[in-house]
Amino acid sequence: MKKLKELFTVTYGVNLELYKLTLSDGLDSINYVSRTKKNNGVSARVERIAKLSPNPANTLSIALTGSVLEVFLQEEEYYSGRDIAYLTPIESMDRYTLLMYCTLIRHNQFKYCQGRGANTTVGDILLPELSELRYVYYNKEERCCQLREYV
Repeated sequence: MKKLKELFTVTYGVNLELYKLTLSDGLDSINYVSRTKKNNGVSARVERIAKLSPNPANTLSIALTGSVLEVFLQEEEYYSGRDIAYLTPIESMDRYTLLMYCTLIRHNQFKYCQGRGANTTVGDILLPELSELRYVYYNKEERCCQLREYV
């Protein structure tokens, strides 16, 4: 088992407020990810801001308060709201590995009930190492049994 911060770089997102943005369905619009657990965390599509770099594509967005530890793979660049961080894998991970980590991270939500946020402790969540996860992922017959050991 490793700490999340040993597998991913934890970075706070751009921290925008939706009411200050312009909604848009145009070709150059971008997803706005908030702390919701619905719709892959996407609350709206908004216009890009010229001098503001979005969160990178192929990262995991994670809510640190509100719907704590709701985590989703974002395959496109995106803006994020308050108390959203994004996780960038330290080692190369494919789409399915990232999705498996989303599930494993969500299994820690019970630790954050009663309004407790994950702002300072998200990096300390214990997860299986990448080598263990790949074994679990590719061994279809034993996958469920192996996962029960980690959650």
